[in-house]
Amino acid sequence: MATVDYKTHLYRDLKRPKYAAGYLTAAMEEGEDVFLLALRDVVAAQGGMTALARTTRLNRENLYDLLSRKGNPRLSSIVPILKSLGLELSFRPKSKRAKAA
Repeated sequence: MATVDYKTHLYRDLKRPKYAAGYLTAAMEEGEDVFLLALRDVVAAQGGMTALARTTRLNRENLYDLLSRKGNPRLSSIVPILKSLGLELSFRPKSKRAKAA
């Protein structure tokens, strides 16, 4: 049985906006660093930084810096990136955890 590289499989799934939204939501719950790594995965799956720079009209080198581990993205930068990827930012109430007995 042939195996598929996990990145190949992941990137194929991340081309679907609904999957990408769930992936980014789960990553955000893990923290900012995990979210930025996940966002880089979604960008790569949907054409890479060059395509993103073209659709957002942001500088490609600045996008690399922005989404790097040392990057410090602002909401004003993240929103156009998400929009370019066919995603939007949304909020929901935090779910209450069941108390231990």
